[in-house]
Amino acid sequence: MTMRAATLPIQRPHDARLLVIDPRGHIEHRPRSTFADLLRPGDCVIANDAATLPASLQGIHEPSGSQIEIRLAGRASLDPKDVERFSAVVFGAGDFHTPTEARLAPPVLKSRDRLTLGTLGATIVRMLDHPRLVELQFDGDAAHIWRALAKQGKPVQYAHLHDALALWDVWTAIAAQPVAFEAPSAGFVLDWRIVETLHARGVSFATLTHAAGLSSIGDAALDQRLPFDEPYRIPATTAALIAATRARRGRVVAIGTTVVRALEHAAARDGIIRAGDGVATQRIGPQTQLRVADVIVSGTHEPDTSHYALLRAFTDAVTLLDANEALATHGYRTHEFGDSVWIERRTCVLRDGQPHPRHAGEQERCVTC
Repeated sequence: MTMRAATLPIQRPHDARLLVIDPRGHIEHRPRSTFADLLRPGDCVIANDAATLPASLQGIHEPSGSQIEIRLAGRASLDPKDVERFSAVVFGAGDFHTPTEARLAPPVLKSRDRLTLGTLGATIVRMLDHPRLVELQFDGDAAHIWRALAKQGKPVQYAHLHDALALWDVWTAIAAQPVAFEAPSAGFVLDWRIVETLHARGVSFATLTHAAGLSSIGDAALDQRLPFDEPYRIPATTAALIAATRARRGRVVAIGTTVVRALEHAAARDGIIRAGDGVATQRIGPQTQLRVADVIVSGTHEPDTSHYALLRAFTDAVTLLDANEALATHGYRTHEFGDSVWIERRTCVLRDGQPHPRHAGEQERCVTC
């Protein structure tokens, strides 16, 4: 049994649902509009304020004359002046109407090949260990590149959506700097009315910026590499809020996998969140010892994706299988405009009968995992 895809680009449909998994693995179904009711005074909610780039570009591979599509996939930093070089995935002729796994391969690509992407010229600087994955350098200065992206770039999208997306379809209500390659779509659960409700209930809210990457490429070898390295920025106010929340034993609620990835990378050394820039290079999964995030609010994900693997850091495989069955049985919608899940970090019961958050060094004493 599989979930059905959300096919309309509506960020906050009135009938959106939320599957809730509590620390003991119990499952509950709620309207997503009741999201704020799950929060307690003293909690903090952290969301990704990245706006989405028009990261899909149609063009020509000059050596062969073949039509191609470029999907920008990564960059070294969030600096708005540093937009000359990107990693990118190259497809052959076609567009989002064809499923990514059925897309034509690009022509043979080599270093120094020239690409014409509308008014943007680019050069393949080097191949990145796969025939579709390249590092490219755009011609011109940052102002020219930004103008060209804004004029002719399109949002990355997939075949489950019938009509072409507009850029405003993939910007969350809190969108700020355009650095994401796909929408940080867990943030579609939020709007400023909800943020106001959180504050009224004694729940703090803050943001970080994380360059959310591609969710699927359609090539099995490349999909196994996801997520790619992704730069992020944590403001001083967000770092201070997380420290204060942990000091008062509140929960850190991460809106989306990108927030979890940024926070856990930043805290990897000693568990402390420090303000500043970084690049998340790790994969999060069942072996990950979470140091910061207590709850994740996310979209619904298929089991063979890196997003789904990240959920295993919060709860066990059996619970997620039960959740998958519940999502399918109750007709939840998947993909970026679909329904949502709330997963609290699993509480293990130790042999002395006392609950304790899961820690790697205590797994051998846990009788529920």
